Amino acid sequence: MSEQSFEQMLNESFKTIHTGEVVEGTVISVKPDEIILNIGYKSDGVLTKSEYSNDNSIDLTQVVKEGDTMDVKVLKTNDADGQVILSYKRLALDRGNKRIEEAYNNQEVLTAKVVQVLDGGLTVVVDEVRIFIPASLVSDTYEKDLSKYEGQEIQFVVTEYNPKRRRYIGNRKMLITAEKAEQAKKLFETIGVGDIVEGVVKNVTDFGAFIDLGGADGLLHISEMSWGRVENPKKTFKVGDTVKVQIKGIDGNKIALSRKFDDENPWKDADSKYAVGNEVTGKVARMTDFGAFIELEPGIDALLHVSQIAREHIEKPSDVLSIGQEVTARIVDFNEADRKISLSIKALTAPEKEEAEESGDVVSVDIEKAIAEQDAE
Repeated sequence: MSEQSFEQMLNESFKTIHTGEVVEGTVISVKPDEIILNIGYKSDGVLTKSEYSNDNSIDLTQVVKEGDTMDVKVLKTNDADGQVILSYKRLALDRGNKRIEEAYNNQEVLTAKVVQVLDGGLTVVVDEVRIFIPASLVSDTYEKDLSKYEGQEIQFVVTEYNPKRRRYIGNRKMLITAEKAEQAKKLFETIGVGDIVEGVVKNVTDFGAFIDLGGADGLLHISEMSWGRVENPKKTFKVGDTVKVQIKGIDGNKIALSRKFDDENPWKDADSKYAVGNEVTGKVARMTDFGAFIELEPGIDALLHVSQIAREHIEKPSDVLSIGQEVTARIVDFNEADRKISLSIKALTAPEKEEAEESGDVVSVDIEKAIAEQDAE
């Protein structure tokens, strides 16, 4: 038998392969950056790290071992060294494209790890297919810093599939919006006016705080934060606080909240504490030209009219009083229905006869209107 015929017979004993063909190989050697496979051909196949994965940090000895079998794609049947060049990632990419196409057509929810955070969004990889999620589609609210998503597994749907341009767009916002809509539906089915619920402070403004009730936000207006006076909501609440609130009103998808709980209402025992003739002590909370408002306790302010500050004539309260000053006065009028109390310092120093006459001559002032006008100024 001639040497030529022996070589021919040897070659015929091996299968033939073609560029682009998918073959099965058995790992016979592994290095950190290269895998050698027996593919049943006259030459072994070489699979480099760059053709195994897009992850340049990968160590091939940590992901495969001798004896493993794997499907690979033939890139070259005979390179300069007579070797067969193989690719695993391109085969995975082909299969991944089909996987993404199916997910796109079925609007399937996919889960993948964030492999890259960019200024404009996030990149995830599904079966070697890189999918981009624009910053505007990461959440239902604007997020300036996306670094917290680095390495996290997130869920999304594919909303744009264009393999020719290798353009694959994911959308996480859609899922969050749908989930919150479902939560909101359940929330509105279970809450009612008067209910006391817990929520988390989501945002604080000068006029109030928005409370996340688990599906919908409610507004806790500054006027409903306490029975007492709240000057600055940002000094009272901070984002992330867990608070107990009462549902004050529901109008469509708007929820009004309050922290003025009935059992903490300072007016419930006020008729005995602030009966006409009682002597009380409080602090000057604010002043107008016609009088000073004295805080007797958080939630209860009384009016000390300018004419009742002293026996002598006073032009305006600020001439003799200052904010925060403690004063003692007598109750000369108590109106529980309108929640109005009038005070007099002059009544403490007046002779009995004059006191009796003056106590019957109470100055009538619309306190709520006066406070509103002052706040507007």
